[in-house]
Formats: sequence, C-alpha cells, structure tokens
Amino acid sequence: MSGKIFIGTDSGATTSKIAAIRENGEAVSTKIFQRPTNAQNGQEAVISGWVDAVGAFLAENKLDWSQVAGVGLAIPGPYERYGVLGKAANLPAGFVGWDVLADYGAALAMQAGRPMPLTMGNDGHCGGVAEARIARADKMISVLMLMPGSGLGSAFVGQDGLPLTGQTLTAMETAHMAAPLHLFGLGGELIPCGCGKNWGCVEPYTTIAGLPYLLAEKLLKYPDHELAKSTAPVKEKVLSLRSRAQKGDALALEIFNFQARAMGFHVANLVTLLDPGIVVIGGGLMDHEVTTPEFRECYLRTIHETAAPHLWPVQRATIKIIPAVLGELSQAIGAALVALYQSRS
Repeated sequence: MSGKIFIGTDSGATTSKIAAIRENGEAVSTKIFQRPTNAQNGQEAVISGWVDAVGAFLAENKLDWSQVAGVGLAIPGPYERYGVLGKAANLPAGFVGWDVLADYGAALAMQAGRPMPLTMGNDGHCGGVAEARIARADKMISVLMLMPGSGLGSAFVGQDGLPLTGQTLTAMETAHMAAPLHLFGLGGELIPCGCGKNWGCVEPYTTIAGLPYLLAEKLLKYPDHELAKSTAPVKEKVLSLRSRAQKGDALALEIFNFQARAMGFHVANLVTLLDPGIVVIGGGLMDHEVTTPEFRECYLRTIHETAAPHLWPVQRATIKIIPAVLGELSQAIGAALVALYQSRS
C-alpha cells in the first residue's frame, strides 16, 4: 500500500521499538519491532541504531524512506529544554545535556535525503496519546492514562489528541504527588520514594517500587505464609505476588486490593483536577498475557468503587475506567501519532 506514513521511535534504556502509522492514524503493523538501544556505547551508537532500525522496519513492511512524512521520538524525561535530555535514571551520565532532537533529526535527514520533520515527547505522554485514540474512538473526549509498573507513568490527553506537557515539559508527573495517606489505613512510617521527596508520594503505594514494604507489612498479619519462611531474594518474592494473587493467595490479594484502592484515591484527585471523560489504566497488571480477566476486572472495579464517592455527581455517573489495549506498542505508536497531529497544525 502506498501513501505517507509517520514513524514512531520509542527509546528505552535497553531496547528501542519502532512503529508506524498511516495518514488515517491506523498502525502499519501491530507486531513488536525492537532493537538494542546500545546506550552503553554512546550517543552516536544510539542514533545509528535508531536510523538502522527504522530502515529495517520499512524494509520488513515493504515501505520506503520516500513515504516517511515525519518521525516522533518517545524518550523518558526529564529534559533541560525541548529536545535536550536532563539527568535520567536509566541513561548514562554522559547523556545529560545531549541535544538528541538535533542529532536524530540530522541523521534522519541524511538517510532520507531531505529534511525530516521530527517531534519529541515524554514516553508516558506518547503512550497516553495512542491509548486515548482508541479509547475515545471518534468522540472529542479528554483521557487520563495511568500506567503502574516499576514506577507510575501518567498522561493527560486533551480533546485535540495531544498530551499536556507543561511549561517545563514535566507536567503529569503525578507519581510524585502526595498521596492521601490518612485514607490508606497503613501503620508504620512513610514508604520512601526514589525521587527523594518525603511527603508520601503516590508511586510506592501503587507500583512494584513499594511492594517490598507492603509485603513486609502484610507478613506481620500472615507470619506462617510461605513467603515469611522463604530465603529467596526480596525482588523474587515481590515479583511472585501477581501470579499468587491470581491463584487466590489471600496475602497477595490483599496487597493488590490495597494498591487498587490507593490508585482509586489518586484517580479521584486527578479527575477532580482534570475532569477527563475516560481513565485508562495500563501497566503490567493489565497485561492480557500474564493476568486473568477476573484479576483485571477486580483491580479496575476496586479503583472505580474507591474513586466514585470522591467525585462530583456528574463525574460519578459518566466517568469510564478501562484497561489499556496496546501494551508495549503504545509509546511508539503514540510518538508516530504526535508526529502526524503536529503535521496538521
């Protein structure tokens, strides 16, 4: 099939994914296409790897550089300014201050033989753009997306399909908002957060980051549990909780029920602030390959039931809380969509 396409590059610390969409927003392929990022080899290696990966993706899908009308780059923040990386936890220290937009743009132009429009955005924001397009279909509805995993990614996508980025490109870092701890019913001290704040960030109460602390708390209630006697590393113990919960383990179920309630309070705060029509929940707990429908439905239902009493009546009656559907492809497809939307402005 001929016609213009828009490429999305999703850069992770270990691997980078490539996707593409057509002018109507439809994905060229839903097959995961990824290559090593090679950050350990420096900036030039990363850029060369991205360009080579785009070329390989085009060849695999019987496309050509002449069809590429724009490229979007999804890459974690923070940024010193648009296009320039700040100090990221998952990239080498030598990448601080790197004008990745200029270098990638120059490499793309050289490969394509012409200037190539290039946009850049936070990877979480890009993921929100892709999921929002599916969630709202053809309706002009704003979408909030939350992605609990090792940390908590967040995005708010307006009715124009574009993410809220903020004055310093750090908008929607909701993981580090203060949680309403008085509603959580936990004893003991605050769970610390990797960001360094000491006010009770939402992130450790809703993600893998806080599971060691939540497990330790629950083991006080279940001293005879298998995990209380296990000599396995803590990381191995907490990563077993998801499968244990799906097998009916009471301790694991209580932990994920707590995390769903914590997420529900967070959703209520954000819906009060942003008034979206749809809330999309992504992350590993919504992964169809490793979680059961019953597990996902229980998690989402608990979020909704926790959030609802704290919403305005009209929001309570209309808000939808649904699972993400694109999985690992969301950020690359979202980056391509941002490039498409920017080409229309």
